[in-house]
Amino acid sequence: MKSILTYALSAGIALVVLSMAVNADRYRLPGDQRGYEPDQPIAFSHRLHAGELGVDCQYCHSGAERSRHAGIPAVSTCLNCHKFIKDTWGAVQAEDKAAAEEKRAPKPVESTEIAKLLKGEPIVWNQVHKLPDFAYFDHRPHVAAGVACQKCHGPVETMEKVRQVESLSMGWCVNCHRDVNEEGVAGKPVHASTDCTTCHY
Repeated sequence: MKSILTYALSAGIALVVLSMAVNADRYRLPGDQRGYEPDQPIAFSHRLHAGELGVDCQYCHSGAERSRHAGIPAVSTCLNCHKFIKDTWGAVQAEDKAAAEEKRAPKPVESTEIAKLLKGEPIVWNQVHKLPDFAYFDHRPHVAAGVACQKCHGPVETMEKVRQVESLSMGWCVNCHRDVNEEGVAGKPVHASTDCTTCHY
């Protein structure tokens, strides 16, 4: 009887552990927003812009080098390109081909997403990465040290829609600071503080 009870208890514990291992991404501390991927007012593709076209992160998020916040680009930044580029190259080619077949002049093509920029109204983006108010974070020293944007934001250049990849928890940040103090950043030695008052004051 005792061996049956021991077997049943062991099997039960094994099932609980297996279930937790399989569903590990569901068990998170409060405030852990990994996987958060909100819809945005414009279906902006980081995969296309940062990935295929190779637009540098700081072209759009210019505050990262000189401000605490990286910032969201103003519509005028988008229009530096999109006052000329109104749709994909494929859509322009398709219209040119249709116009040639129909023996007419090509019509201007404009995607519905780019049309939203041309209204001249501010775009209210949904914030993806947010730290609690009691934590202070400054982009400037990280950019100056050569920390890649992907270290905190994940492989944004592969994302159609941006999502939070890392937990951005205190433990995650402190572990990163400890690691770079040993290994350096981009081959350079750094002294990333692990003092509480660096982020909480």
